[in-house]
Amino acid sequence: MSYLTSSATGTASTDLGLGFGIPGYAHPLVAPMEWGELARPGTPLHWVVLNVSGGPGARPDPHCLEAVGRLRNAGVRVLGHLDTTYGVRTFGELISDAHRYLDWYQTGGFFLSRCPTERAALPEIRRTVATLRGLLGGSHIVLGHGTHPFPGYAESADQLVTFSGPWSDYRWSQVAEWTADYPPERFCHFVHGVPRGHLDEALRIARWQGASTIYFTDRTDRGGRDDPWETMPGYWDEIVSRIGTGVSE
Repeated sequence: MSYLTSSATGTASTDLGLGFGIPGYAHPLVAPMEWGELARPGTPLHWVVLNVSGGPGARPDPHCLEAVGRLRNAGVRVLGHLDTTYGVRTFGELISDAHRYLDWYQTGGFFLSRCPTERAALPEIRRTVATLRGLLGGSHIVLGHGTHPFPGYAESADQLVTFSGPWSDYRWSQVAEWTADYPPERFCHFVHGVPRGHLDEALRIARWQGASTIYFTDRTDRGGRDDPWETMPGYWDEIVSRIGTGVSE
């Protein structure tokens, strides 16, 4: 189903054009080129997720401090990675991690990975998001569902990740009808295993389905053995250029 522009009023907008959300590269010691490239002027970045060690780690990491400092100086928003473990992690654990991200890395918001999708978990996520906003006096919150959640989640966060998975699934995916009540700036798509020759098709799908923040890569998870987001796609310069110049729809 293609994205249908809605006449609904009163929905929030982050005023973002098409651009990248970086799910989280490997540690800067392992992926120095990736982190350095993100600070290059003109790159259409919406935000970058910092995941030190499944969260903020036990102490400030000097390499991460340096990488985040460069991004912050370049005007790039950095989000702290908070793993909700599909609602298993407690409110206290998440807020404790958030404090460390703020104290050590001065993050501009948070990415809640493995976020639950069901209606029953929504009140606790709302509580967590409200507390996170209070800590920072307002911050950018992204819920990393990876699929379409119960619609009420859209009222809690700035953005929702409504697709995260392989190209083989994405190219045949359909968008939930309720998303048409919100602008594209509210939704993110992460797709791995996208062949270079299918970049235009993948970008068209994102536009049709109403997702303004994307991350496409030719890396794969090799049957779940690898993290496809840890390194930069082989066609990074090409996709940066395509987004920067616009893609015909």
